[in-house]
Amino acid sequence: MNYSANFSPRVSDSEIFESIKKEKQDIGYYNLPFQDTTLIKEYAQTVKQKDIAIIGIGGSTLGTFAIYSFLTRTHNFDKKLYFFESTDPIDINTRLERLDLDNTLFIVISKSGTTIETISVFKYLYSKVKIDKDNCLIITETDSKLNDFAQSNDIKTFEIPKNVGGRFSVFSTVGLVPLSIVGIDIDRLLDGAKEAYSEYFEQEALYKRIMTKARFMAEYKHKFNNNVVFSYASELEGFNKWYVQLWGESLGKIDKDNTHQGLTPIGLLGPVDQHSFLQLIIQGKRDKTVTFIKIKDFADNSKIPDVKLKGLEELDYINNLKFSELINHQADATIEAVHDLQDIPCDTITMDKVDGFSLAKLMYVYELLTSIVGKFLFINAYDQPGVESGKIILKEKLKKKK
Repeated sequence: MNYSANFSPRVSDSEIFESIKKEKQDIGYYNLPFQDTTLIKEYAQTVKQKDIAIIGIGGSTLGTFAIYSFLTRTHNFDKKLYFFESTDPIDINTRLERLDLDNTLFIVISKSGTTIETISVFKYLYSKVKIDKDNCLIITETDSKLNDFAQSNDIKTFEIPKNVGGRFSVFSTVGLVPLSIVGIDIDRLLDGAKEAYSEYFEQEALYKRIMTKARFMAEYKHKFNNNVVFSYASELEGFNKWYVQLWGESLGKIDKDNTHQGLTPIGLLGPVDQHSFLQLIIQGKRDKTVTFIKIKDFADNSKIPDVKLKGLEELDYINNLKFSELINHQADATIEAVHDLQDIPCDTITMDKVDGFSLAKLMYVYELLTSIVGKFLFINAYDQPGVESGKIILKEKLKKKK
């Protein structure tokens, strides 16, 4: 009797890779780095307003905020972005007070066009200031109700491709239009994403790195269920928030066997969170992976001055040290402390500098990693039925109040 079998449930890296390549035909974010940006840049040049108010939530704003907040501290832009994301009335009015309403462009962003938070805030602003084709731009799907509103009022629109999900949309018109308006080189952003694309699909180094990490995340999902991003740069706070949505909303799903899956994203900032969460990492339960993110060159030579303080002489060894060196020494010390324990899975990403190319490359790598982990988990990384159920309940509650 001849017999052969393969009971192994493991899927090979090559199978995942082929699945990802096939998926590129239907999932739009993969190919966004190769788009023509001419029309976006031409429109951006026509915008005269200095204040740009973005009305949106979640995937409509988080990626844009991540890039803008990363660059705005080291670049002097002629225009400013203001983000209206929350229905918190105090927050809305506080942000509204910062605007020069006679010199503001209102950008309404909603893929579906019926996002309650977005439309609620838009209605409120609409009641406070005259909003029309001269000071409004709408970014949405071509067949949405919001697009109907734009067409009926002759308001300029940009399309969100149907095959690009909100949390993967930062390199679509959702992010590129407002970023181009304030003066950010969007082609340079796309160059960073292109490099990540090339290094994964065409070169071996990034392919191996991402596949190894994704497989580990999936195969040790029960033991190491919490995935920490520990960013050693305040400029990366927006990236951390974007990562939390990308990771949580993409991977918290029910798989094909009706089993609840999910990995919990945690975004930390060093050195601030060295004095809080690090204790939990070092001596707490071994249920976390940690990715440290550093910046090699902050392009800032600010130093700790050679000041002697009576009673604090023992700290004079820090005098004349650059702050950029200090924060990276702090990062290295934390990395070494975690690595030396040898039972906390960790890795380190070092960005070259504070520029759009570097951040865009990092963000595209995380989009790829998210998609690949989703494949290993046998889930759909691109829907969000859990979020949708909450939206349905909210709409029904609000309708009943009428």
